[in-house]
Amino acid sequence: MIYVLVPIYIIVCIFLILVVLLQQGKGADIASAFGASSSQTAFGARGATSVLEKVTTWSFVAFSVLAVVISLLQARPKSSVIQQLGGQPPAKSAPAVPAVPAAPAPANSVPVAPAPAPAAPATK
Repeated sequence: MIYVLVPIYIIVCIFLILVVLLQQGKGADIASAFGASSSQTAFGARGATSVLEKVTTWSFVAFSVLAVVISLLQARPKSSVIQQLGGQPPAKSAPAVPAVPAAPAPANSVPVAPAPAPAAPATK
């Protein structure tokens, strides 16, 4: 879901920037009143202003709603595989001690037999 919303959000951001830059400034009418021959409107004197204002308003609404939705999607807690399976996490155990390999026996040695147990003392 987030992979769909973020590209749409970026497109809305760029569109909002362009629409705001296309709008006529409020002071442009004063400049034309003092003899300026050209106006900054691209689509006519009055009709385009209302259309651009409506487009700006709706693109701002889309920008705001998408920002809130994306932040809510990012803020929700993430689930783990263990929680999804319904099991308990494994108990912590002592760290495993690596086994020390025994020293190899020399090739010419004879295996040593264990010493016999001492005999019990004779009782009279």
